[in-house]
Formats: sequence, structure tokens, C-alpha cells
Amino acid sequence: MWRSPLLAASLLLLVAAPTAFGADDGSMGPVFMREPPNRVDFSNTTGAQVECSARGSPAPEIIWVRADGTAVGDVPGLRQVMPNGNLVFPPFRAEDYRQEVHAQVYVCLARNSVGSIHSRDVHVRAVVQQEYDTDVNKEYVIRGNSGVLKCQVPSFVADFVHVVSWQTDKGETFVIDQNYDGKYLVLPSGELHIRDVGPEDGYKSYQCRTKHRLTGETRLSATKGRLVITEPVGSVLPKFPTMDKSRTFDTKLDHSLTILCPAQAFPVPSYRWYKFAEGTAKKVAVSLNDRVKQVSGTLIIKEAKVEDSGKYLCVVNNSVGGESVETVLTVTAPLSATVEPETQTVDFGRPAVFTCNFEGNPVKTIGWLKDGKNLNHEDATLRIDSVKKEDKGMYQCFVRNDQESAQASAELKLGGRFEPPQFRHTFGEETLQPGPSVFLKCVASGNPTPEITWELDGKKLTNNDRLQVGQYVTVNGDVVSHLNVSSIITNDGGLYKCIASSKVGFTEHAARVNVYGLPFIRPMEKKAIVAGENLFVTCPVAGYPIENIVWERDGRVLPINRKQKVFPNGTLIIENVERQSDQATYTCVARNSQGYSARGTLEVQVMVLPQIVPFSAGEDPINAGEVISLTCTVLKGDSPISISWLFNGTEIASSDDVVISKIGKKISTLSIDSARADHVGEYTCVAKNAAGATNFTNLLLINVPPRWILEPTDKAFAQASNAKVECKADGFPKPQVTWKKAAGVVPGDYKDFKANDPNVKVEDGTLSISDIQKANEGYYLCEATNGIGSGLSAVMLISVQAPPSFEVKLRNQTSRRREPTVLQCEAKGEKPIGILWNMNNKRLDPKSDSRYTIREEILPNGVLSDLSIKRTERSDSALFTCVATNAFGSDDSSINLIVQEIPEAPYDLKVLDKSGRSVQLSWEPPYDGNSPIKKYSLEYKVSKGTWESDIDRVMVPGESTVAGIFNLRPATTYSIRIVAENEMGSSEPSDTVTIITAEEAPSGPPTDVKVEPVDQKTLKISWKPPERDEWNGDILGYYVGYKLSSSDKPYLFETVEFSKEEGKEHHLQIAELKTYTQYSVIVQAFNKVGAGPMSEETRQYTAEGVPEQSPQDTACTTLTSQTIRVSWVSPSLTSANGILKGYKVIYGPSDTWYDENTKDTKITSSSETILHGLHKYTNYSMMVLAFTSGGDGVKSIPIHCQTEQDAPEPPSALKALVMSESSILVSWKPPEQPNGIVTQYTVYFREETPVEGEARENAPKSEKVPPFQMSYEASGLKKKTNYEFWVTASTNIGEGQQSKSVILAPSTRVPAKIASFDDTFTATYKEDVKLPCLAVGMPAPDMQWKVKGTLFQQNDRMRQLPEGSLQIKGVTRGDAGEYSCYVENSFGHDTVTHQLVVHAPPHSPQVTLTSTTTSSITMKLKPHATDTAPLHGYTIHYKPEFGEWETVQVGSQTTKYTLENLWCGTRYQIYVTAYNGIGTGERSDYLNTRTKGSKPVIPEATRFIEVSTNSITLHLSAWLDGGCPMLYFVVEHKKRHQQEWTQVSNNVKPGGNFVVLDLDPASWYHLRVTAHNNAGFAVAEFEFATLTITGGTIAPARELPDKKNDILHLMLSNLNLVVPVGAAVLVIILAIFVICLLRGKSDSQKDDVVYNQGAGPNSTMRKQHPQGGFTDELGYIAPPNRKLPPVPGSNYNTCDRIKRGTMRNSNATWDPRRHMYEELSMNPHQARRMMPGQQPGSDENVHQRGMEDEICPYATFHLLGFREEMDPNKAMNFQTFPHQNGHGGHAHSRNSSQSMPRANGRYSRVNGPNSAFSPEYDDPANCEPEEDQYGSQYGPYGAPYDHYGSRNSVSRRSVGSARNLPMNGSPEPPPPPPRNHDNSFNDSKDSNEISEAECDRDQLVNRNYGVKGNSREGMSTEEMRKLIERNEAGGFQQQQHNGGNLGLSTTYDTVAV
Repeated sequence: MWRSPLLAASLLLLVAAPTAFGADDGSMGPVFMREPPNRVDFSNTTGAQVECSARGSPAPEIIWVRADGTAVGDVPGLRQVMPNGNLVFPPFRAEDYRQEVHAQVYVCLARNSVGSIHSRDVHVRAVVQQEYDTDVNKEYVIRGNSGVLKCQVPSFVADFVHVVSWQTDKGETFVIDQNYDGKYLVLPSGELHIRDVGPEDGYKSYQCRTKHRLTGETRLSATKGRLVITEPVGSVLPKFPTMDKSRTFDTKLDHSLTILCPAQAFPVPSYRWYKFAEGTAKKVAVSLNDRVKQVSGTLIIKEAKVEDSGKYLCVVNNSVGGESVETVLTVTAPLSATVEPETQTVDFGRPAVFTCNFEGNPVKTIGWLKDGKNLNHEDATLRIDSVKKEDKGMYQCFVRNDQESAQASAELKLGGRFEPPQFRHTFGEETLQPGPSVFLKCVASGNPTPEITWELDGKKLTNNDRLQVGQYVTVNGDVVSHLNVSSIITNDGGLYKCIASSKVGFTEHAARVNVYGLPFIRPMEKKAIVAGENLFVTCPVAGYPIENIVWERDGRVLPINRKQKVFPNGTLIIENVERQSDQATYTCVARNSQGYSARGTLEVQVMVLPQIVPFSAGEDPINAGEVISLTCTVLKGDSPISISWLFNGTEIASSDDVVISKIGKKISTLSIDSARADHVGEYTCVAKNAAGATNFTNLLLINVPPRWILEPTDKAFAQASNAKVECKADGFPKPQVTWKKAAGVVPGDYKDFKANDPNVKVEDGTLSISDIQKANEGYYLCEATNGIGSGLSAVMLISVQAPPSFEVKLRNQTSRRREPTVLQCEAKGEKPIGILWNMNNKRLDPKSDSRYTIREEILPNGVLSDLSIKRTERSDSALFTCVATNAFGSDDSSINLIVQEIPEAPYDLKVLDKSGRSVQLSWEPPYDGNSPIKKYSLEYKVSKGTWESDIDRVMVPGESTVAGIFNLRPATTYSIRIVAENEMGSSEPSDTVTIITAEEAPSGPPTDVKVEPVDQKTLKISWKPPERDEWNGDILGYYVGYKLSSSDKPYLFETVEFSKEEGKEHHLQIAELKTYTQYSVIVQAFNKVGAGPMSEETRQYTAEGVPEQSPQDTACTTLTSQTIRVSWVSPSLTSANGILKGYKVIYGPSDTWYDENTKDTKITSSSETILHGLHKYTNYSMMVLAFTSGGDGVKSIPIHCQTEQDAPEPPSALKALVMSESSILVSWKPPEQPNGIVTQYTVYFREETPVEGEARENAPKSEKVPPFQMSYEASGLKKKTNYEFWVTASTNIGEGQQSKSVILAPSTRVPAKIASFDDTFTATYKEDVKLPCLAVGMPAPDMQWKVKGTLFQQNDRMRQLPEGSLQIKGVTRGDAGEYSCYVENSFGHDTVTHQLVVHAPPHSPQVTLTSTTTSSITMKLKPHATDTAPLHGYTIHYKPEFGEWETVQVGSQTTKYTLENLWCGTRYQIYVTAYNGIGTGERSDYLNTRTKGSKPVIPEATRFIEVSTNSITLHLSAWLDGGCPMLYFVVEHKKRHQQEWTQVSNNVKPGGNFVVLDLDPASWYHLRVTAHNNAGFAVAEFEFATLTITGGTIAPARELPDKKNDILHLMLSNLNLVVPVGAAVLVIILAIFVICLLRGKSDSQKDDVVYNQGAGPNSTMRKQHPQGGFTDELGYIAPPNRKLPPVPGSNYNTCDRIKRGTMRNSNATWDPRRHMYEELSMNPHQARRMMPGQQPGSDENVHQRGMEDEICPYATFHLLGFREEMDPNKAMNFQTFPHQNGHGGHAHSRNSSQSMPRANGRYSRVNGPNSAFSPEYDDPANCEPEEDQYGSQYGPYGAPYDHYGSRNSVSRRSVGSARNLPMNGSPEPPPPPPRNHDNSFNDSKDSNEISEAECDRDQLVNRNYGVKGNSREGMSTEEMRKLIERNEAGGFQQQQHNGGNLGLSTTYDTVAV
């Protein structure tokens, strides 16, 4: 109970507030925006995503549940619920299929605080891709009938596979088409229909082609079907192939369908199709039209409609009989539903109705949900009689059938006007003494204002003398009610209740008031209750205290049975009361503790409701005119009972046609003598008594023939109107109304409407013709049938009349002032038509104004009238009306003519603001030309474009005078103007404003990025520039980033120079990648502002390689004599370098394993295979390899197995020779294929004894002979008796086949014969051979051998053995040839001839050079012509000029072979040996050749150097590699007047750019660059001047030949010092000259060196340090914290060269195998003068003694932080290694903006006749005589570089790998720094302190170069001269053109941009 009334009222207000204002809170229940479909089918290889989204306020939450309501969660890899509400099924493996995931019904649930809704059922079905076959079976057809071939699809894929075509083995193809007249027709359901089958159709085979709709896979049927044509024998009754007489199937709306009637008969039957009228047994012939076709017995319905549903009957008849089959067709239309209203707001207590409207077919069930909970309501209308608070929320209607479901939702909101009553204050229980007054109070609120009543123990209280009830309403609308009881007594005690009620609800409160006193029970009224209900009564007890309350019946205390329940508070409950057991008087007894009691009685009366026996008029509908009788019988119920009848809810009484009669008190009958249509309805019998009323309803159906409700009559319609003619009839069943049109102009010959005519529709019996025309005129027939009676029909005429009409009733027309105009109006309708013109509603008379002219033209369907105005004036702005009239009416059309002018041009166009992409402008509006300015057009173009073709526009509303252009391109010059436009046209453009937008970084990525594998190690990346409008300036180049796709490391970047060719595709090849590895690639463009966005990541694999490992654990097992099983274990996947495609088993006989022609290969994908068809008892060798798409992998080590023995073949030859009159000698040759070890021979012979009249054979005799014996003497034979002989061979397996038999008889005459056979004997070199000659004869024959046709002469090596054989010891090649043995006696002679083949090691093969490249040599191989033994292979021996011998073996069948991976530009020695089974033969002649390639080619300075203020950029790609990939560069520089060179780096990677930093502005520098490749190195020296701080150039200082004369420079600058100082300087110079001359002669005599003083303008001079003078501490340490721009892929390690302190004569061959500092011996006296045309510095020149060894090819690092004094002895302490390959990037200048000099930049080249520095380097890696090593480096650069300009370009060159050169006596050099992705370059933290050892000297020596008499290459001087002239003519010409004064006179442009 509330202790504070104010607090209670406040809380009640808080509770009531949401309800009171709930309708206006802005909330909205969830509504699906994207509802998932009914069915989701997908393949396991594709996966699926089911979308579900909803809107509402607050935003709904999406939850997926199963059909049973349980929530759906994630299943890793199989199902995922996305945050956006989508349900995702990823692709999965077949073995991961789970039915509870992939074959499930899901529901999408959307909910928020308003309510929740469910989606339609989502049937998800995943289809695991599995193999299936379709089949076509035989079909048996009687000739002349139609045959139907079916494509049998397995049931598990039948839902996804459909037939697309059929084809025959004759090449015919049939597809689904609309041609129904041909012999072959593919039905919509996929069957092949063949009409009029004849014998020729039985000769074809048929296959169907199907398509899987999920995977798109098409396939032919696995089997071919045929038609089996049977010839009829007599007449055949129509028969169906199956016994079922009825079929049922469904099809979808608008789908084509086929109903088969596959009956066959002879004679050929006729087919008729009928359709049963709905609900009846009456059938109507199916009407055939364009949509419904019949082909033979097959019914085809195109674009099926719902009304096509029904039962069809096919009747087949011929002269013998008939047969029929029924088919029930259901056309399913997609289900859809809507609920009306979608949202409704209902006040408390008011009713709410939702109606579910649905479409589709069939509809099986209707259901309602409220916030996702089933309401168990199945009607289409949901009614809530009195809305309560809990009724608000979301309601859904669901319609379902077996295939799908549909839903619609609606929201019920509570009204804000009403509030149900609520108590704000109530009273509590009280206990008091009699006497005082009692005050009870209840306060209630509500809208409308509630009324409060009071009850005591269930009885309403009213005012009396002691009890007063009063109430009033407070100012805030609360109702306050008081109950005052004065002088309370004991009997006033009891349960008091206050009830607050209004029309929107009620509430109540009850509490006891206890008054001390004796027990008292108030009187209780009689209680009447209906049988079956529960009795609930409380004893009205007063008095206090009360100890107990009991109920009694007939003196017994209750309860006395299970139905009775008594509670301590005096409540009695009796359940399910019955009259017999429960109707009685009950007594309530109340007692207190003193024993006092009170009693009260209650009389209970049980009433029984009437119960009606169900009745009906029968199961079948009643026909019209029949008698109807309904009897309503009341089985039980209390009397009196009244019985009444209702018809369709309205009470009826007896009338003329309906008679109601009562039989007794409980029976009533309703009878109708003659049933009519108006008697159809619901008849209800109502029985009432005192207990209540019951009813029973029966629906009465009457078959009524159709009758007109609205019979159509003749109609006339206006043309182009929408005509409707109603034709309505009723009856039962409901008649079907159809319309047809007469084919001609008279009634009759009615035909259906065209199915594809959208203007003609028939809906619910109404014929609608939209836009009716004359063609629609004619007679129409309306028919109504329902299967009862003959139906109705009516003929009516539709006429079309056309009154005048205008298509446009009102239009505006404008005209320019002072120009002619024409007003036209075209009236259509029945002619004649008259037309009048009005102007401002006044008749227009052309005669009154000559400017007006009216002209009319008669048209086929109307009249055209023109009103012409010659010259418009402002007064012509008026409303012109055209009025047309004919006999059927009139019409008018108005034209509003407006005479206007164009506006003037806007002016004062200003630029308010601009940026890189936009500009803001303002202007002043011009005169508008009497027409409001609609818009302004801001026109702009690029400055180079034209206003005609390159214009762009921005439209601005006419009221604006400020606008912006926002789609401009950065760094572009634009011209802008503005044009005003009104209805009349555009003004002249304003004055033009020109602007230039600022540059930006590129805004778009490169396009068409493609990555393709080149080979196993290389990817080719190609792309095109970004879209031109995304450049935002000039693109300078591209950053190409790549990395392993599986790696999370940053990209490695390469920089590529931009190609200025429009639209050109850029390329980059990235080499040295991993084999068959996926890489990710991105590309981004950059300009001077910065880099643009990256392209999308493109992934690609490098090409597949070959497996690096062979299959493991190879094993073989012999199975039979011709089969061997081979097994192995797959190589590891990591070594596969690709996807293993399978394995190759290479096998062949072991004895011919060397011969590739005897090997066979079997390919398999498994890890074992069985080799079949092998030779018996043969040893086989086998190797196994795995292969990928990249090729074959490593072969396994051969294994060997021998096939089993088998029975041998027969002996290959047999002889029988007479030895005596009783013996015969039999000899034979072994079997050609013994198939094992011959264990014995069996000689069979038998005697032939002919008997007169028949032939008889004697049993043969046999003799076994050991295997080494090849003859047998059969003795004891009968004289002159023929004997037959044959022989067999045997092995362990058994006896083989018998040889051919010979027949011979013993004789007394024994001629000379040889038992041996002609044979070929093969012998190995130096072994012994015996040639047999076994002879017989009597007398003994003479024997004679011939060797190669010459009589045999016995010697030490050859002798004839006693048995006649010829033995040869130690055979040689010369013993090979023919040997014959001749025997003779008096009875005959014989000869046998043997061939002897001698196998010896092969002779030397023939080797011929075919071609060479930079890394390969190709040669032809040919065996010696005299070799007879088969070759097993070749061994190729080769070595580089300064390398070790290497070998490679190739097969015997090889005719051409290429040596790969050779050094570029290197000479090689090659020879070849052949080997066979005997051994290795003699070597071939030496082949001396060289690979192609030359040392690097020096570029032009203008292409190589780009100058800035503090740095220079070197474009390394300007160097040409001479065909041999670059290895590295050495970069050095010094100021013009310095002596020492500063080394920047001796390990600069090729490709890209290199930046030399920390230079002084406005200073002259010398640059020396040495480029290295495998063929040698080239040195280039350049001079340049850095720019000033402001980007300008410095003036050139005057140059003298000797740069060292700095004093002379000062003198030239200060000429006033020349005279006093000149004499002194001259004396000093002369003295030095004399000393040097004398010293030079002395040195010449010591060293035998001749100086050539006339070497010409190309002679070079060398600076040299004094011996031991190189002790300065050198090094380059980058400044700390250097800030460099980030450039991907750049990292340059700087290092200096170490130089020796002494110069030695180095005209010697450099051997890479020696220590890098080891001097090679040479003879200095071989020096000769140079040949004409040879360049100084060539390999062939003699270098001066004292020249130091050059170690430039090696990168030498001085560790950072160590400071050492450099001298020659410490040079060896540095670690030195050759540079391999690398990639360079573009290095930007450190300055944020770089000044770019104009052409004629500051560059010069010092290389004149007295040049002070032109260093020469001996090339330690070059052995090439035909190209100049040094001189050519300077030839092309003698002229000054006076046209050199700076350009900000980037480039990259692909670099091949360089070979590490071996070094003896030194540790293995480490590899060069790897390619990296560091964004810095020349970074100080990675720099090494640089040590330097230059080949410099203080004095200049003019060297003489001679030519060796015999060059290393064996090339003549003339050949070398021609090659040099060809390669370097350009350099000589340039030097000669400049006259030798090179580099001394240069003009400069000192103005910088």
C-alpha cells in the first residue's frame, strides 16, 4: 500500500506516460528492405550469400534462426553470419558437407523495440559437385506413330539439369524452338518428339545434351538411344506404355509445359484433349490457339497461366477401339501477400482489423504471427475486438504451399487519445471495533474520465442511512471516490471493492474491513450455472475474528468428491458442474473460537444447453429444381426450447418456397420444394433455452446452370477510348465466361483472341479493349458454361466512332520576335471536320490582318490546320484556340504563343578563388530578353583546345551569380566564359578569363596492370599510364612494388622511367624470383609533387619449374614373364616447383639401356604402375621421374628387375644329314627367344610306314639332349625308311613349341654335308672367337675355309681345329668380315658362311660449330663413319680460357647440343669423345671459339648526367652493356683543381639512377665512372659544374691544356702580374724540362721502354703519385641525420677502391684463378708500335712498367669507425669481393625543388692532346682483341657537350647475374648487398668509411702503346682493325672534326630556368 499519495500518483504518471503518447514517439517497427528468397541452391565450388536487411526506428537487429526458432551461429569454414545481416556459405570441399548446415530451412528475424518479424522460409540447399551421366534408352514405336525419346537424368541432379538440345549420329542437332510443323521437335520438358516414325528413324542413334544450371557444365548423354520400329501385325488397340490411368504434375507460371499422351496403335490413332470444368464431371474440348498447341498426341501449353490448372483427359481412338488417360495439372504462381492497412493506430478498447490479401497458386495454409509468435488464426482477416496495451506490435500474415511461402507485415500502434483507468490511490485492510465511522477512499485516472463504483462481497453498494458514496473530479482529471460508513457494526464487515471503469477498460481494488463481533453471514441469492462450467462462490462472512469457514451439503462437510475445492477464506469451487450431481442447496458455516457460529444457504441450479444433432442435405450438390429438406433435432437441453432458422445469418420464416415446420418440442424441419440459385447459402438452426443458445450451420450447394446477370448488348465506343463490355452470369459452380470475335464482318466463325495482344483483356467476364480502334469493330460472342446445362451465349456488335479529338489540349509555343511562326493543330476523327481559330477567345479573321494566313490539309484520319504569322510582334503573345467539329461532336486545342528574345551576355566575370581542381567565379546578370533566365552555362576548355570541340560546361541556376567549377585537372591552363540561357536560346558568351590550376600528385593508379610469368624465375609486369585526367601534372615514372603474396613484409620497389609515347604500355621484368611462387605486385605513378595511389594488388605465380627431387624409394617386383610392377614414393611437395601432373616410368632392356630407341615411357598419375608386354626372361632397367607443366623432373637411380622365365620358342632351324645306312645326324639352332635358361633339348623322330588304302602314324620316339649340344645322331634306323625329325627346347617352366620337321631316310651313299648353320658372330675387341663347321660324309669330306673370299692360311692367330672349326685369337677390327667353310666328297658338297662382327671403342666423332650467343655455344655432333658398335653417348669437354675443364654427357642420339650458362665474351676450348659398351674412344679435334659480347659502351654525357645545386643524378641506364649484363659501377669525383679523387662508391648497382650528394654549389667538378661486365670494363671521365643556389649556372673559366697550372689561371685573371712574374716562371719551366729530359733518357735505358712522342691527338697522359706517397687518410662519411626523399627500392652502399702504390707493366693475361693481387709474368721486350687505326689503351698494347694492378672489379669496404693510415702494406687487410647483380632505383635530389638548366648546360670534357688526366685501366676480365679496351672510351667524347640539358627522368635496366670469380689463396668473397626495400639511399647509417687506392702519379708520362705480334685470339691485325673501325668510327670522326683541340672551347648559357 502506498504510504504517500503524492508518490503513488507520480509513479503512476511515469508508468502511464509511454502508453499515453506511444503513437507519436516516432518509432517504427521493422520492415524488410531486402528479404531473402524462398530457395537458395548453390554449388559447393561457388558458395552462396543470402542477403537480409530491414529498416525501422530504432534500427532493427538481424538474427538468423532455423524453422524451429533456434538461433543460427557460425560454423567455421561452412557458415558465417555477417554483421550486415547476410548469411554466407563459403565454398567447401565435398567431404565437408553437413546436412544440418547445407540442407536446412532458415528464417531471417528482424526485431527492435516495437516488435519482430520473420522472413519467408529460406530453403538452402548446397549441391556437391559429383559426377553424373545422362542416358537415352531404347523406345519401341509402331511405324507411323509418334516416338518420344526421354533423356534420363539421375534423380540427385534432376532439379539442376535440363535438356538444351538433341543430336544424332548423322550430325543433326535439334534445339527447343517454336516450329511445331517439323518432323523433329524438342518439347519444352526436354523430350525429343519424332512425328510419323519410319524405318529410316531406326537407323539413327540419338543423344541428349544437358546443362547444369549451377555449374554451367554441359555434357552429352553417356548412352545413345535408338528407336526400335515395329511393323504392326494386324490392327492394334491403342495402348499406353504404363498402367497408370491418372497422372499429376506441377509447373510454374509463364513456363511452357508438355502433357504427354504416349499411346500407340495401328492404324495410327487420333488424339483429342478435353478439360474438365472445375468441380464437375463435364469435359470441354481444349481450344487450340497460338498459345496451346497439339503435336500428335502431345499437348504443349506456352506461358502457362493459373487458369490452365485442372484435370485434362486425353482420348485416343482408332478403328479398333479407344483408350484415355487423365492428367491433373497445377500451375503454380509465385506467392505474394500484403496486409491492409500496413500501419494503424487504434485507441484502447476499440476494434482493430487486419486483412491479408494474397496472390499465387496454390495456397495451402494461411497463418498469422504476432511479434514472431503464432496466433493460431487461419482466416484471411484478423480481428481484435477490443485493443489492449499488449496488442500493440508487429503482425504478419503467412501464406504457404508445398514449395514456397510469402509474408507481409503490419504494425498496430496504440492511440494517444485514450488511457485505460488506473488507480492512483486505494485503501487497505482494516480491523476495528464497532461504533466509529469508517472512511474508504479510491482515486483513479484515465481518459475518458472513469467512474468508480463500490461492492461489498460482490454486491453493489448504494446510498442509505448509514452508508454514503460520493465522488468528484480534481483539476488534473483524477476521480476521487469516498465510501463513508457511519457507526459501523459487526455485520458491516466483509470484502470491500472499488471498481474504476470507462469505455476503454476497467480496474478494481479489494480489501477486507474486519469489525469485531460474532460471526454473521449475509443472505446469498440463488446461483444459476450452465452445465459444464465451473462454480465459483465466496461465503459473505462478517464478524471478527473468524476461526474457520466450512461448506456443507446435506449435512456433509465439503469436499466430498474430486470436483469440489474449499478454501479457508470461504471460497467454494465446483468444476464442470452437472445437474444430476451438483444441483443442490449448499450451506456455509462460519465459527469463531468461542464456539459461536452463523449459517447461510446457497441454492445452486444447473442448467443444460440445447445440443443439436448435425444435419446436411447430402454429400453431393443438389441440382436446381430438386427438393431440399433439412431436419434440426435437439438431442438434449432444458425446456422450454425455442428453435429458429437463419439463412446467411438472417432469420427466416415460412414462405411460399421455404416451409418451416415443427415436429414435437425438439425437432424442426426446413423444406424447399424446388431448389433455385438464390437458395445457395448457409442454413443455421438455432436452439435457445434459459441456459443459452447453440447453433449448427450447413452450407447448401445447388448445381445451377448459368443465367445472365448482365447480358452484353451492342455497344458503340469513341475511337481511342477504353471500351469495356460486361458479360456476367451466375450459377453453381460459378460459370466460366469466355469471349471470342467473329473472323469476318458477319456473325459466325468465332475465334479466340490473340494471346500476345496487350490491348484486349478478359477479366471476370468483362471484355476490355484499351485504345479501341476501327480494327476492333465487329461481332463478339460471350459464352458462359459451368458444366450444368448447355450454357449461355450472346452475340453483340461493337462499333467504333471517332469524334474530333486533339492529342494535345494545351501547349505553349514560343517564337522569336520579328520572325515568322506557324501554329498547327491536327484534329482526328470522322470527316468532314470543320476548324475555326480564336485569338484570346475572339474569332480570328485573316482578312482583318494580312500577317495571318490559315491553311487546311485533309489527312487520312483527320484534318491539319496551319495558322501562319509572317512576322511576330509582341502583340502576338496570346492564346490561340483551334476548334474542330464533326457530326459526332467537337473538341478544341489551345496554343499559348509567347514572343521572346534571347538574353544579353553576362558581364564582369571574376575569379574569386582557385585551387588545383576548382575555381570560384562571380558575374553580373544581364538583360533577360523578356524571359526569365533558366540557367547560366559556365563554359571552359583547356587553353589549347577550341570552343567548338573541346568545351565543357557547368550549369548554374538562373537566380545564381556565383558558382564554381570543380572537375578541373591540376596543372592545366583553362579559358572560362559564361553564357546566359532562357527559353528562347543562349546569349553571346561573356569575355574570357584564363586561369592555371596547381599541380597535384597523380590521383589514379596505373591501368591495365598485368602480371605474366616469363619463366620459372621471372615475372613480366605490364601496365598503362593512369587515365589522362588523373595525371595532375607530368608523370615522371612509376614505382613497381612486389613481394611474396604469403609475406607480410613491405613491397620491394623498382623504378621505371615514364614513356612519353601516348598510350604506350610500360614493361618491367623482375628476375631471380622463386620458382612457382605467388607474388603480389602493385604499381604507382609519381610526378614532381609525389606518388599517386597504388594499383590494386595483382597476384601471379612464376612459371612452374621441374621437380628438384626424384621419386623416392623406387622398387620393382616381377609379376609374370611379361609384367613388372614398379612403385615409388612421391617427392616432397616443397621440391615439386609446381603441381605434379604425374609420373613417367622410363624402362628398357638393361643390355641396350644406352640406346634411347629401346626405351619406353609410361605415364601415370598414381604412385605405382604395372609394365606390360615386356620381353620374357629379360633384365629391365627402370627410372621414375615426376613432371609438372614446367617439364620433367630429376630421374631416379635406375633399378633393375628380370621378367620370369617362360616356355621357349621352337629351335629356329633344323637339319637332318645322312651319316650311314642306319644313322642320321640331326642338328639345330637355338630358339631366337629362349625365354629363359634352356635346360634341355628333346629330339623326336618316328618311322613313316604307309599302308595301302590308309595312312597310319607310328608313335614318335624322343631323346633328351643337354642344352650345350646342338646335334644328335639317331642310329639303328632302317635302311631306305623315311624318318620324320623335330626338336623342342625346354626351360624350368616347361617344354616349348616344336620346330619344323624334316623327313629323311638312311642311305648307303653319304654325301658331304655341314651340320652347322649360317650365322653372325659378334666379338669384342681382343677376345678369342671360334667359328663352327661340323661336317659329315663317307668317304670323309675335304674341308676348306675362306676368309673374306681368300683361302685360309693358318698363322699364329688363326688355325683350323680338328673338328673343322676355325679359331681366331685376339680379334681386331680388321678381322671383321665374311668366313665360309666348304666341304666335298665323291657324293656331294656343302658350304656354310659366317659373318664376324668386331665391337671396338669408337673412333673420334666429328664436331662442327653451329652458332654462339653471349652465354651459349651450339655444336653439331656426328659419329665416325666407320664405327660399327652402337654408341652409348658422347662426353663434351670444355673450358674457358682461364678456367678448369668441365664435362657434360649427352645421349647417342644427340645431333646438336648447346652449352648453356657460359661466360659472356669469353674464349672456350671444346673437344668431344664418344663411348660405347667397349669403352671411350679417341677425342675429336679441338674447337676454339668464343661467346659473343663486349665491354660496356660509354654513353653521351647529355643522356648520363643531370645537374642540380648540391648533387648530380647519374642515369645508369644510358650505358650500353655491349651484350654482357652490367655487374657494377665505380663512381669517383674531384674538384677541377684537386689532385686526389674522392670515391663515392665502388659497388653501384646497374639500372635506375644514382645520386652523388654533398657537392658545393656553383663549382666545377670532374667525374670518373668505371662500368664493369664479364667482358671487361670501360672508364669514362666527364666535367660538369653544379648550379648556383638560385638554380642558375656559372660562367666558364678559361681553360688551358694543363689544369694543374692554377697559378697561370690567376695570372690570366690578373694580367698586371704577367710581365713581372713571366720571366721567372719561364726560367723555372726551362730548368724543369731539361731535368725531366735527362731523367727520362736514363729511365728508358733502364727499362727498355720506347716513348712514342708522336702518338697523336689521342695520346693520354697519366698522373702518378710518388712511390710510397699515398698515406693520406681518405674516406666518405655522410653527414648525420640526412633527410632524403623516400624512394622505393633504393639503397646504395658506398665504398672506395684500394690502389697499389706502385705501377707495373701489366700487358699480361689476367687469370681469375690466381690471387687478385698476384702479378702475372710477361716479356716487356715484345712491345711494338701501334698498327694504324688501333686505339691507345687496347688489350694488345704494351703497358708501362710501374703501372699498378687494377682491382676495380672488387668492392672493398673500410669498416666505419676505423681510421687507418693507408699504405700499400695495409691494402691486403681489406675484405674484397666481386659484385654480383643488383637493382638500382631512381634517386631523387635532396632539394625539395630542383632548378632545371636550359639546354647548353655546363658540361665539358677534358681529353685533348695535352690532357692532364685520362686514366687508363687494365681490364682484368677481358680477353677480347677485336675491340679497343680504352681508347674507344674517349673517342666519342672529344667534343664539348654544349647541348646538354637536365631532365628529370627515371629508368631501369634489367641486369643479368654475374659469375663469382674463383680466387686461390683467399677466402671465398661474400655476396654483394641483396636487393632491399630501404627507402633511403647513400644512407649515412649504412655508409662505410671509404679507402682509396688510385692509379695516380704526380708526374705525367706520355705512354707509347705497341701491338703484340700475335694476339691472344689469333686474329690478324687487319681483322682487328676492321672490327674497331666498324664499332668506333663515330668516335674517330668526332675527334677529327674537332681538330684535336677537344674540350677547350665551349660556349655556355648561364641562364637557368
